[in-house]
Amino acid sequence: MVNFMLKIAADLENLTNLQPQGGCDDPSFPYLFKLKCGRCGELSQKETCVSLGDTVSLLQGKGTTNLVQKCKFCMREGTVTMIPGKGRPLTQEDCEGGKFAPLMLFDCRGYEPVGFVFGDGWKVESLEGTKFEGIDLSGDEFAEYDEKGECPVMISNLRFTFEPVK
Repeated sequence: MVNFMLKIAADLENLTNLQPQGGCDDPSFPYLFKLKCGRCGELSQKETCVSLGDTVSLLQGKGTTNLVQKCKFCMREGTVTMIPGKGRPLTQEDCEGGKFAPLMLFDCRGYEPVGFVFGDGWKVESLEGTKFEGIDLSGDEFAEYDEKGECPVMISNLRFTFEPVK
C-alpha cells in the first residue's frame, strides 16, 4: 500500500486560491490520470477518472473504494481510494516561493498514478477578490481581465507531481 499526494503548481498572475470548483474535496470533481501497474509496469492507454462521489464496494472484505481496475496486460486487480481532507488551494505565496500545493491524497494498491490531466471545473480568485469559476485548464492556461482590480489575470505553466507519502 502506497499513498500518493497529488501536488500542483502554476504561475498565477494577480490570482490566488486555485482549486477545484467545489473545493479540494469536491465530490464531483473528476481527477484524470494514467495508471501504471505495480506488477508488470504496464501503463494504461487512456486516462482513468476518479472522483470522491463515485464509490464501489470492494470484492474482498468490507469497505468501498473509488476505483477497481484490472491491468489489461497481467490481469492483476488494483484499487485507488481517495483520502479527503489533505489538500488545499494553490496560493500566490506558493507561486512566489516556487512551491507545489497538495491537492488530493490517493491510496493506491497495485497501481501508481502518473500523468495528471488538468481539465475543466476549476476556480480561482483575483488578489482584489473577484471570483473566476468554471475554468477549463485543458488548454494549459487561463487569461482574463479583472474589472474590479483593473488588471489582467492569468494562470500558466501548470505543473503536477505525485509524491509518495508514508
